[in-house]
Amino acid sequence: MVTGALKLRSAVPDDAEAFACIASDESVFGNLMRLPYSTAAQWSEWASKIGPEELLLVAERDGQVVGFAGLKAAAASPRRRHSRTLFIAVATTAQRQGIGNVLMQALLDAADRWMAVLRIELGVFVENEPAYRLYQKFGFEAEGIQRGFAFRDGRYQDVRLMARLHPRLLQQ
Repeated sequence: MVTGALKLRSAVPDDAEAFACIASDESVFGNLMRLPYSTAAQWSEWASKIGPEELLLVAERDGQVVGFAGLKAAAASPRRRHSRTLFIAVATTAQRQGIGNVLMQALLDAADRWMAVLRIELGVFVENEPAYRLYQKFGFEAEGIQRGFAFRDGRYQDVRLMARLHPRLLQQ
């Protein structure tokens, strides 16, 4: 359940400091494919690469950024322009309060109604059950496992590949 007034908005350059703060927690950066101790400058550079056909949203509660999520192009190839990669991060102190649900719903609404996205894909560490359940709730299906995908917490770990296909666009 979302507590307090939650506001969603597009990210702005000043959000880089908040992204760095959220990602400073091991439980967050460990799932983001980032190294520890990322800086606001690194996040600013990353966010500046969001293209016009991509989306980066921020969840703000009581004037404080508590999460961010987005859809990035899955590949540079024009043959894959129908696909996006989803990413999401919620501050540790704001997890399990419905913020991930709100961000997911907004992203999927934008993808389905405004961006003509057919396929949304992501990878989730096999051990990250809360995230896996969130993705399943929104129609993502497991497509396979990439073994030894990333070095995390002192060992190589597997990632579950998941995707969600837009049902109405598939029927056309």
